Amino acid sequence: MSRTVPSEAAAAWRTSIVVSPEIGDEVQTAFDDIFASVAAFEIEEGGDWVIEGIDRTPPDEAALAARLALVEVMLGVALPAPVVEKVPPTDWLAATYQAFPPLRIGRFFIHGSHIEEAPPPGTIPLCIDAATAFGSGEHPTTEGCLRALDRLSRRRRFRRILDMGCGTGILSFAAARLFHAPVLAADIDPESIRVTRINARINRLSDRITAVVSNGYASRVVAEHGPYDLIIANILARPLMAMADDLRRHLAPGGVAILAGLLDRQAPQVLAAHRLQRLTLQDKISIRGWPTLILG
Repeated sequence: MSRTVPSEAAAAWRTSIVVSPEIGDEVQTAFDDIFASVAAFEIEEGGDWVIEGIDRTPPDEAALAARLALVEVMLGVALPAPVVEKVPPTDWLAATYQAFPPLRIGRFFIHGSHIEEAPPPGTIPLCIDAATAFGSGEHPTTEGCLRALDRLSRRRRFRRILDMGCGTGILSFAAARLFHAPVLAADIDPESIRVTRINARINRLSDRITAVVSNGYASRVVAEHGPYDLIIANILARPLMAMADDLRRHLAPGGVAILAGLLDRQAPQVLAAHRLQRLTLQDKISIRGWPTLILG
């Protein structure tokens, strides 16, 4: 997971906290509102996670404490105190490039703009830089959705596609390339929409991608472009469950939904919410404890 980083060599402040994987998403969300750069990674596979925020100035510790206190109340847990430290001057741009080498996921070749080598023959290139929106391919949820799209493309074609919670737009671009179809990319965060539009131009997909700010399915544009024969939603378990009815109403008969952003332990609840909407599990891809569900 990544967000924007300072682009020049400068001292910075790093704030980190170690949490169990079950609450990592909620803690990362709390960090997202405080820091310019946020990362989350496992200490060891299947173990605790480190959530790390970096900024050029010391953090607003009162604001962070308030956000973490809300997480404690909401989840009924006690969190350790974050560790705040000043780090020496670093070329953050170079460090970011080093941290995000090209990825090969199925037929996709995902690379930053700093990669000059030609894509391997037979791959589908996607240029995505670490940015102020989630989704550069390295997280298991994004990888699972990319693999699901690749798998589905070998079975059928889709003509109306919605990417709900598009982040950087990476899944929108993958779907547009695979199916040669228009994609509506929606996100509640205006910054994600700005980044998606920029990335669409970089990937020469502006003619296929329409990006709009939408609180879930509430946007008029989302309603006008539907119903969709493919909906992709890589968000979090709770909003997935809350929007199950909306998804069903916007999904065309015989349509397919790809759901991600949940942990293995959350899959039964997410599936139950969608079974109530007469959607059943067609396929599942699980990567390091993060399942991607294909429903129809």
